[in-house]
Amino acid sequence: MRILHAIHSANPEGGGPIEGLKQLSAANIDEGHIVEVVTLDAPGQPWMHTFPLPLYPLGPARLHYGYSSRFVPWLRAHRRDYDVVIVNGIWQFNSFGVWLALHDSPTAYCVFTHGMLDPWFKKQYPLKHLKKWLYWPWGEYRVLRDARAVFFTCEEERRLARRSFWLYRCDEIVLNYGTAPPKGDPAAQRSAFLAQFPHLTDKRLILFLGRLHEKKGCDLLLRAFAALAQHPSIDAYHLVFSGPDDAEYASSLKQMAADLGLATRVTWTGMLTGDLKWGAFRAADAFILPSHQENFGIAVAEALACSLPVLISNKVNIWREIFSDGAGLVENDDLQGTILLLQRWLDLTPARQSIMRAKAAACYENRFAIPKVAKSFMDALTLLGLGGGE
Repeated sequence: MRILHAIHSANPEGGGPIEGLKQLSAANIDEGHIVEVVTLDAPGQPWMHTFPLPLYPLGPARLHYGYSSRFVPWLRAHRRDYDVVIVNGIWQFNSFGVWLALHDSPTAYCVFTHGMLDPWFKKQYPLKHLKKWLYWPWGEYRVLRDARAVFFTCEEERRLARRSFWLYRCDEIVLNYGTAPPKGDPAAQRSAFLAQFPHLTDKRLILFLGRLHEKKGCDLLLRAFAALAQHPSIDAYHLVFSGPDDAEYASSLKQMAADLGLATRVTWTGMLTGDLKWGAFRAADAFILPSHQENFGIAVAEALACSLPVLISNKVNIWREIFSDGAGLVENDDLQGTILLLQRWLDLTPARQSIMRAKAAACYENRFAIPKVAKSFMDALTLLGLGGGE
């Protein structure tokens, strides 16, 4: 099958959607399919030299919306080269541009919303939601309505998507989603990470890995850690924040840590990739994500792949799967809930923590391993009658 993914940006700093795209595509290519990517990135970006897929950057795009006059003509000219176009994400020109180019053509397109219809955004940003309402009837509503299918990465995402706009119509399919296991030697990866951050060698680490963004609950994590200062086990633990840390929000978090007296108890690694990223997982005792909104959480699946228990809020959409499998702990996405996440982990005996590690590994294999993801994706495309070409 000839597959084209359309995404706003392929920059690895974009987090889960582009990482999931790369992992899924690698598995599809291994099965003999052809996979390429079109974006609104400006050509010549440094990270493009190591991007693992054929890439067509049709920027530079204008404004946050990402309009590019090259995008629609290119898609119309090349649509016969592909059996299906997969839109990754909405609310930017990569989705509406695909609709403009393909909705009246024989080339089908499908959409991953990647959690961008979660009603949390309506509650958190009411003015932005009002602006989206003005755009919705002639924009994203038509994108979803005319798609051959709209893909959701778990049942919770599909359920929540129906609550954002009353004008909503699409053909829904829930797919398996996940990531590939880490490659390389676990001990060597752990050693590489600790060599980069030697002051962490004798610490028990609680790892946050992802974008430092207000929706992720990073502030809750800092305040909860400080609130447990009197817990008898807390002194052995150290917080590690791994993610791009050059934005204003990251600076405010660092100031908060200092104000809470945690300056020496928190390490900010910046964005980690390759063996250093996997080494962070290998060196940690637990992964934590007290997010207010999380469609899936690729980093959660990556942690599970490393047999790492996950401490998450019930706003991470795969929380039911984690809870059911005993692969971690789940609480509310508020300060008390985050305190409970940490406290419950600290109160576990070493034996119980070890059992949870085994259950984390089993959860990954049974639900989120990339072969299951790739099979679910291709089964859906086959069910939709795609793959024969024009």
